[in-house]
Amino acid sequence: MTSIVHLKNKKTGAVYVYESEGYWDKEKQQARNRRICIGKIDPETGGIIPSKRMLEMEEGGGYPASRGRKPSLECKRLFCGATHLFDRIGERIGVTEDLRHCFPETWRQILSVAYYLILEDRNPMSRFPKWASTHVHPYGKDLPSQRSSELFGSISEDAKQRFFQLQAMRRMENEYLAYDTTSISSFSKSLKQVRWGLNKEHDHLPQINLAMICGESSRLPVYFRKLPGNIADVTTVFKILADIDFLKTGKVKLVMDRGFYSRGNIDEMYRKHYKFVMSVRKSLKFVAERIDEVRRDMASRKHYVSRLGLYSRTFRIGWDYTETKARSGEPVNGTRRMYLHLYYNDQRATDDKIAFNRYLDTLEAELASGERDPEHEKGYARYYGVTETPVRGVSFIPKEEAIAETEKDYGYFALISNGVKDPVEALEIYRAKDLIEKTFGNIKERLNLRRTSVSSEENLEGKIFVQFVALIFLSYIQKAMSEHDLFKQHTLQELLDELDIVERFDQTGKRHHIGEITKKQMHLYECMGVKSPA
Repeated sequence: MTSIVHLKNKKTGAVYVYESEGYWDKEKQQARNRRICIGKIDPETGGIIPSKRMLEMEEGGGYPASRGRKPSLECKRLFCGATHLFDRIGERIGVTEDLRHCFPETWRQILSVAYYLILEDRNPMSRFPKWASTHVHPYGKDLPSQRSSELFGSISEDAKQRFFQLQAMRRMENEYLAYDTTSISSFSKSLKQVRWGLNKEHDHLPQINLAMICGESSRLPVYFRKLPGNIADVTTVFKILADIDFLKTGKVKLVMDRGFYSRGNIDEMYRKHYKFVMSVRKSLKFVAERIDEVRRDMASRKHYVSRLGLYSRTFRIGWDYTETKARSGEPVNGTRRMYLHLYYNDQRATDDKIAFNRYLDTLEAELASGERDPEHEKGYARYYGVTETPVRGVSFIPKEEAIAETEKDYGYFALISNGVKDPVEALEIYRAKDLIEKTFGNIKERLNLRRTSVSSEENLEGKIFVQFVALIFLSYIQKAMSEHDLFKQHTLQELLDELDIVERFDQTGKRHHIGEITKKQMHLYECMGVKSPA
């Protein structure tokens, strides 16, 4: 049993405060006490002046090396429910341990800022002091705006790479890695990688690109890289493949969108013996030829997959592989095995046709009114024969062959793989890639990275890294919510709000205690796979 004891030094008159823990000494067969000095009483205020040991504990943000709850130095009432959840998640998936190893001086600050970014949706760092004063968090102290900038600037590339390696080693070896990129607009003119490019957010601003890898089954982010804003998706694959080698993840399996397809990229993955599942365009010659072969009987019962609600066919094809020898520079040609999976969804075909007809309606209305849209000129020329006379004005006739050519492949889509033979398995792996779209949504919406507002390269790299750490926690929570069907009753924000109201009460010289926890909150902790604060 632990208690607080006050002892007066007879020589100096100072009153020292000890934490006293009783225990039974088996050898001496008697009760004994262990006492730890936590400070002394201030004769003027009556408060506790903390000892060196307690100051070190405070510097550690409430994370002392020894176990057990320590006495409080002052009365406080703090929210702890959500940050407790993050603490336990960090321990469970190794984020806290890996940060401590890679950032021994600043890991607590990194975690506290990550917690803040998750809980204070889209708020700027200038609001951190207010949040820190009302919450239990790893750093345990305020972090003013200037200090947060220093924190971001102190995050070195070497430490980041070591963190990525450690996290990658925790991922399953047979897990597919989903890879994608997104654009982030920037107002800054001093960032080297800010360029004008194809902005995926349709902002009229220069941008940087962010490439990210997520585990397909763990649903957790593994790695990210900042890229120049004018780099196309298809050209990023070689660099990311080199980075994956550096991560030492063992057997690599990638799932990618059709924007990354090129002969060079496919050859490179064969050369590195990487397994992949990739979406490809229907207009590719080897895909279009197979669609023409199956068009007549594709939508038949024997090809219907009830589980997916669509039709599928699979073909084993040969890939014309080319490799250039490193030493001699001589080309090596050969054939590699590949699987082409074709799918047809009649509902998707109907939806696409309805959307296409609405587009044609718009073109015809613009032609009839004479108010032509410059962006639609290619559509006018492709789908209509347009004539104009002084008497009759503008007249147009639909080009039925061109319209039929566009509509013929509606409802079809294709995947290629060098390792997955089954079309159902291939599609399920590819659909899991949607998680990376949600990941990008989280980092840009919830974590306030839709547009960069920092002015230096070092601060931008550091800020994105801390947001990446926060993203790991968010991804874990979202996966747990999906697995326990919690999205029917809660949004992500509602779940965090429900846990965030759990309070911790600190009293001077006494151990803290946790406020009441409801059955609903206990259930949420259980679904997250962690024990409640109580």
